[in-house]
Amino acid sequence: MTITTEFILGGQKSGKSRRAELLARDWLAQSDDRRAVLIATGEAWDDEMRERIARHQRDRAERVPGLQTVEEPHDLAAALARHSTPQTLVVVDCLTLWLTHWTMPLGFEAMDLKQKQALALEWKAQAAMFLGAIRKAPGPVVLVGNEIGLGVIPMGREVRAFVDALGNLNQQVAQVCPRVTLMAAGLPLTLK
Repeated sequence: MTITTEFILGGQKSGKSRRAELLARDWLAQSDDRRAVLIATGEAWDDEMRERIARHQRDRAERVPGLQTVEEPHDLAAALARHSTPQTLVVVDCLTLWLTHWTMPLGFEAMDLKQKQALALEWKAQAAMFLGAIRKAPGPVVLVGNEIGLGVIPMGREVRAFVDALGNLNQQVAQVCPRVTLMAAGLPLTLK
């Protein structure tokens, strides 16, 4: 099986992360010279999230013992450049949490308009650098993200802006990835 750069998206509990882990497992099984690194973007803001992260770490260690995990919630471009090699598959899980860190960080509500505008400009720069890093990656990259724009239009300006931003990010990532997979009920549907 040839593993190429792939964007996996779908709803919550659709099987996105499991597919990414299976790709990493298959990559590692092809040669002893290969490595796989997972760049985790989640941060433990509360007890439930701490337990969720710990459970994901235990499950990953069981399913893909050779998958190394590094945490990077903000600078994905630098992390991807640092870890990508021709012999290394890099999994980024997940782009939705990464976007959340940039567009709705802790303390966002207390920011004034000027601070929010500066954050928006910084986000655009980060996104552009990340898309460039995907294009330049010497090895395969597997990106995991949520598709949240299929339901009811959310109440609230900030939430609608987030859904729009995620939809735009998903489109941009899909354009630079040779393969795009939509997950539903644990089943992959190849979009590209």
